[in-house]
Amino acid sequence: MDMSNFMQGLMTALEPINIMWVIVGGFLGTIVGMLPGLGPATAVAVLIPITFGMDPVSAIILMAAIYYGAMYGGSRSSILLNTPGDGSAIAATFDGYPMARKGQTGQAMAISAVASFIGGIMAVVGFILLAEPLANFALKFGPAEYFLLMLLTLSAIVSLSVGKMTKGFIAMCLGLMLSTVGIDTQTGVYRFTFGSAHLSEGIDFLIVIIGVYAIGEVLYNYLSIDKEKREKKKVGKIWFTKDQWKRSKWPILRSGPLGFIVGVLPGAGGSIASMISYSTEKQISKKPEEFGEGAVEGLAAPESANNAASVGAMIPLLTMGIPGSGTTAVMLGALVMLGLKPGPLLFENDPNSVWTLINSMFIGNIALVIINILLVGLLVKILDTPAKVLYPVIVLLAFIGTYTLSYSAIDFFLLLVFGIFGLFMKVLDFPIAPLVLALIVGGDMEQNFRKAVLSSDGSLSIFFASPISISLTVLTIISLFYPLLIKALKKRKIDTKPPVDGSV
Repeated sequence: MDMSNFMQGLMTALEPINIMWVIVGGFLGTIVGMLPGLGPATAVAVLIPITFGMDPVSAIILMAAIYYGAMYGGSRSSILLNTPGDGSAIAATFDGYPMARKGQTGQAMAISAVASFIGGIMAVVGFILLAEPLANFALKFGPAEYFLLMLLTLSAIVSLSVGKMTKGFIAMCLGLMLSTVGIDTQTGVYRFTFGSAHLSEGIDFLIVIIGVYAIGEVLYNYLSIDKEKREKKKVGKIWFTKDQWKRSKWPILRSGPLGFIVGVLPGAGGSIASMISYSTEKQISKKPEEFGEGAVEGLAAPESANNAASVGAMIPLLTMGIPGSGTTAVMLGALVMLGLKPGPLLFENDPNSVWTLINSMFIGNIALVIINILLVGLLVKILDTPAKVLYPVIVLLAFIGTYTLSYSAIDFFLLLVFGIFGLFMKVLDFPIAPLVLALIVGGDMEQNFRKAVLSSDGSLSIFFASPISISLTVLTIISLFYPLLIKALKKRKIDTKPPVDGSV
């Protein structure tokens, strides 16, 4: 790293106009991230026209701030309403929403903001130190490795459904089935479109997320809205306790680097990073039974991972011109229009832009943790809104978010279908996360599998042809059987424990 370029980038990032764009972008990203369906990719796409008259450096700072700002914001609605802002915030619903129901809303939102901040800062440091080596490592991933990475992700999320793994597996299969709807990109064949031109592009996973989480949650709660007397929910302290921090600090520190590395892999993104980190923490936890019931580390770990992943996704974008996520794909087009050419020569041809962006991320994460903690008192008031008012507002936001995806009324019908589907899943106690994640990665997973098999003339040996693929296969097997093994060992320990009264 050239210190002169680093210092020059720092001075540029500290210019008042650039600090202003960092704060504006971070605030807009937080707000947009809270709205179901209006994720960071949509936010950046909508704001691209605004950047045309801006200085290219300021423009990329603004877009990046919107991106990682949305990572902060996505968890707000997950915690408050059990409705993820986008795919990367799904894991925040597992323990964030139960914490809110326990009256620990302020604590959940505070630990979420701090975890995102620490994960983001760790990732920026990693960006500085490891940008080129990690970019070279990512280039070693072929179709077989990408398929196995996604298989590992699915096995990890199914393994979280201990006690109902069969239901988790069924939900995952349903998600994979939904991912096949649309035109097969390799053969051009229409699959399961039922003659609908709109379905030829496939089912947008955001519609499924909004349907099963937002609409499904509303319908489920309406079943008991008049049966139980509604008590005013307690906000609790606006800051987390020493015990919560003690339980969270190591999961945060472990998940930050993990999320950063996963984010570097093109196509992986915050969804996979947050799910892997959540699964990892549950499997190594001394109290795994608390996960899903409001375990603070179950919220802190994925929040650290997904924000770190958003920074990591910038590495393949800037060093290779390869988008690491849907949002960076949008940013790639914007950067080209702004005259910046992402690729291996960017660090040599325009080092000031790169190092200004990196330094602005430090400033942005500091600004965002302050903004999100200051907004806690305002945002938690949503919980005091009467259910008969709150739920229609959620439905309205869900329909607005859905319509902005493709401006098609057909999406409204899909939203209602998946809302009813989500209701049945909740009533029958099916885990929703495997369904959604399988839909997100299913398309890429299928294509990478077919590319790998074609490149090896039909031989499956390609999935064991490299150290990376072998490692991913071993991790997948461990992920599937580790929870069952731990459960068996605990049961054996209980069975072999001598009786308290000393009798045989």
